[in-house]
Amino acid sequence: MSTLLGTILNGRYRLEVRIGTGGMSTVYRALDETLQRQVAIKLMNGEFSTDSDQLERFRREARAVAQLSHPHVVGVIDAGEDDGRPYIVFEYVEGETLKERIRRQGQLPVTEAVAYAIEIARALGAAHARHIVHRDVKPQNVLIDEEGSAKVTDFGIARTLDEEGLTADGRVIGTTDYVAPEQALGQPVTGQSDLYSLGIVLYEMLTGEVPFRGDSQVAVAMKHVREELPDVQRKRPEVSASLAAVIDHATAKRHEDRYADDAELIADLEDVLAIETARSGGATGEVTAVLRTLPSRTQRRVPFRLRHRVMAVLLLLLAVALVAGGIVWLLTRTHHGTGKPSGLAPAPGLHPVTLCQSCAEGFNPLGSPPDETPNAPNAIDNQLGTYWDTQQYYDHKLDKAGTGIYVDASPGTSARALKIIDVTPGFSVTIYARNDTPPPQAPPANGWTQVSSPTTVGSNTTIALTGGEARYRYFLVWITSIGGHEQLSLDEITLYR
Repeated sequence: MSTLLGTILNGRYRLEVRIGTGGMSTVYRALDETLQRQVAIKLMNGEFSTDSDQLERFRREARAVAQLSHPHVVGVIDAGEDDGRPYIVFEYVEGETLKERIRRQGQLPVTEAVAYAIEIARALGAAHARHIVHRDVKPQNVLIDEEGSAKVTDFGIARTLDEEGLTADGRVIGTTDYVAPEQALGQPVTGQSDLYSLGIVLYEMLTGEVPFRGDSQVAVAMKHVREELPDVQRKRPEVSASLAAVIDHATAKRHEDRYADDAELIADLEDVLAIETARSGGATGEVTAVLRTLPSRTQRRVPFRLRHRVMAVLLLLLAVALVAGGIVWLLTRTHHGTGKPSGLAPAPGLHPVTLCQSCAEGFNPLGSPPDETPNAPNAIDNQLGTYWDTQQYYDHKLDKAGTGIYVDASPGTSARALKIIDVTPGFSVTIYARNDTPPPQAPPANGWTQVSSPTTVGSNTTIALTGGEARYRYFLVWITSIGGHEQLSLDEITLYR
């Protein structure tokens, strides 16, 4: 193949570097000498150019992808034949394949994996809308460009749902690491088959490995037919139940148990991205770009500070200007902790308890992850507008007896009240306390002492504590009802002695 380097196809495309090879074709980086730009050329290998079936399959790829114009599909620019050998000209994508990224990084960040899955699903949706099934969805066929965006390529075995022939019954086409059960059995494939494969790709992005291995391609294919997918949460415990459910739904063995179409899968992935972004407390790179494309109903689930980052910066600059005269105090506060909360005490004789910056933690002994969500310090930072957000509960009720957040008032205090400011009123809590490190068991057992009556929390609620003069180090806000919300957002928790 190296002898072809330097060849100019049809007087226009100069082959410069071989960048990939497959069963019946080779891909080159080439220079379009007419427009002076880099392109990718897929050139059919000479030994296949006289095979009518292979020739038609190659031409069909050009026809199929030429119909698609989508930001996450590698676009076709041109097609032709030179000396009896057909070729397809694609846009040239500088970057790496998704498979290379997984090999390099191992497990991808959860939000990044979900963002890529959304982009791939949107690309497949564009193809399926034109009745084109990719049939070989795998990370090797997803390119990550220099901006971090995913682009689906290689529709080499793509086929419209209206076409017949070229694939005999009983023949498996596709990479068996990602093949859908019906495809493994040589049965007709649909867009749902592509979605199954995408579910496997998402599993690999999260775990760093494919779910099934075997001594042969056939053995792997049969595992897709017969065996349940390994539990993604066992491989990666920080994966939420919501995300695990999306993978389970996408990779169901039976068509009727799988997502009916791309729109259903994309909607769930968008919801999960909002949830996972809220849980992680931040977003960078391609995740930020995808967040900007979410529907407004879904964007509302993303914390304010992430949806309105520019406004947050402006507010921060304003705050810095207003407190410029208190820099020394701020440095002391940063070193020692959050300091005493500002504002009036909820009742005469109550004094706020000073807490350190990291002295709050989510507490979820009955679910996963054990810290509920990791941004608990936002609830004690003395800054209105920064929230500790719970996980998303789609059915508007807890799926367990309770969850919560506790504060560490080291070395201990005889607290008399606890105030909660939040933007999701109507949920119910009971306050518990203890002195030793909280174990991974729920109250009231295992050393927890109840120090309040069950209370329904409004937007600004002070709860009287009944511990008397007893000193406790840890105070747990145990949430027993979310009040019909999908997610709770607690702004500030303040202890008073």
